[in-house]
Amino acid sequence: QVQLVESGGGSVQAGGSLRLSCVASERRYCMGWFRQAPGKEREEVAGVKRDGSTSYADSVKGRFTISKDSNTNILWLQMNSLKPEDTAMYYCAAADALGPFCRKYTYWGQGTQVTVSS
Repeated sequence: QVQLVESGGGSVQAGGSLRLSCVASERRYCMGWFRQAPGKEREEVAGVKRDGSTSYADSVKGRFTISKDSNTNILWLQMNSLKPEDTAMYYCAAADALGPFCRKYTYWGQGTQVTVSS
């Protein structure tokens, strides 16, 4: 069972920045960040695959950057130019790899709250 622990959330004003961190107890090549706002469905914000390729939700492209250090099993999400609509609980997730592909995300952290005020 992979354990994921997020940190780095907080309250900022619009236009500010935050950096989220996620420490994994075991190496997983497929990792990502999700978020869920009250009354909304959980959405994938960013992901990184085994080959290092990254993907982003359209709403965060150009503002958020996902990165991973495989040596230390740490995943980051640098969030710049934050908007009030970015307010949500942010979750770190990990998936097992099947060759070059990623299986479904099955490991989840407890979440860290991000609040952006206008």
